[in-house]
Amino acid sequence: MARKKLETLTEQMYYVLLSLLEEPRHGYGIMQYVSRLTQGRVDIGAGTLYALLERFEREGLITLLEHQEGRKYYTISQKGREVLAAEHTRLRRLVADGDLLLGKEE
Repeated sequence: MARKKLETLTEQMYYVLLSLLEEPRHGYGIMQYVSRLTQGRVDIGAGTLYALLERFEREGLITLLEHQEGRKYYTISQKGREVLAAEHTRLRRLVADGDLLLGKEE
C-alpha cells in the first residue's frame, strides 16, 4: 500500500523535524545534530537533507527564519509540530504492539 503524503515519515524526515524542536538550525547543523543524537546511527546525506528542507518549507512544516553568512536557518512550524507529534504517537503504538507479543517471548 502506498504511503499517504506525510501520514508516515521516513526516519530521515522524522529526525529533521525533531532536530528543529529546540532551536533554529541550518542544514549542516541539522546533519550534525541528528548524527550526535542518534550516535551516528542515522546519517542524512546533503542531497537528502536539502530536498527534505525544500519540501518541508513548501508544505509549511518548517519556516526559513534567516539567511546569515550563506546559511539558511530553519525552525519548525505549528503544522510541523503536529506532523511530528502524530508520527511519534504512531511509532509508540508500533512499539507497544510489539511489546505485547515480543514481551511474551522473554
